[in-house]
Amino acid sequence: MSLLKKRLMARSSVEIFNIRTLQARVVWQTEALFEAPNWSPDGRYLMLNSEGLIYRLSPEGDDGPRLVDTGFARQCNNDHGISPDGSLIAISDKVEFDKSAIYVLPAGGGVPRLVTRNLPSYWHGWSPDGKSFAYCGIRGDEFDIYTIGIEGGAETRLTFGEGRNDGPDFSPDGKWIYFNSSRTGLTQIWRVPAAGGAAERITDSGYGDWFPHPSPKGDKVVFVSYGADVFDHPRDLDVRVRLMDMDGGNVETLFELFGGQGTMNSPNWSPNGDEFAYVRYFPVA
Repeated sequence: MSLLKKRLMARSSVEIFNIRTLQARVVWQTEALFEAPNWSPDGRYLMLNSEGLIYRLSPEGDDGPRLVDTGFARQCNNDHGISPDGSLIAISDKVEFDKSAIYVLPAGGGVPRLVTRNLPSYWHGWSPDGKSFAYCGIRGDEFDIYTIGIEGGAETRLTFGEGRNDGPDFSPDGKWIYFNSSRTGLTQIWRVPAAGGAAERITDSGYGDWFPHPSPKGDKVVFVSYGADVFDHPRDLDVRVRLMDMDGGNVETLFELFGGQGTMNSPNWSPNGDEFAYVRYFPVA
């Protein structure tokens, strides 16, 4: 069967883009809805979610996805990730409380352990030392950026209700947390010191910029841009995948695709920082 025919039958296409060669390759395609590929620190697998479950997939697409045992947590969303040493995974699941809560469990599968007691909370980034998370917490009507140790305890609030703040991810040196915020109107990329302090605006574009992910090399940030008329981060729209320097300079559009929500909500770089994984979608027939 030709690649074109496969794509016409597909709902989700898991793909990898190389920022050095500017070439993309298809890893795996399916009629099911898969979302948010993470890349394991050893480079051996991608982790994605589908229909509330977590799966592993080879970057070469060999043998298709394999289910990860997440115990009772069977309503996982697309906010998940792998610890820097590869031993643990973080998931966001709502089975236990009917609201998203963050759990950790062994990377090979096992019983989830609750980390966040304030809800809802949506995991987004793991600190480089593996000791804490960055996440979006909704408290009342305010969407803000928080951190917490992986053993739980008190959460630390880093933003304070200035617009809707979401999608945090750490810089590889652990000094900054990049996130998106609507505090100036159109959603843009910002960053805040991981230790707390004033936020800095990074993008000033005519798009709605979401889900910034700093490269492991500490030189680039990849993110998704919606049209200026789009509110929030819905799925199934024409969006742009863009790349910029850590300070917001040299912004370039790498490619456009049909996607949005689920394309790359969580950290998605390869360990060497040369490639990133994402999901391209195709319209439902």
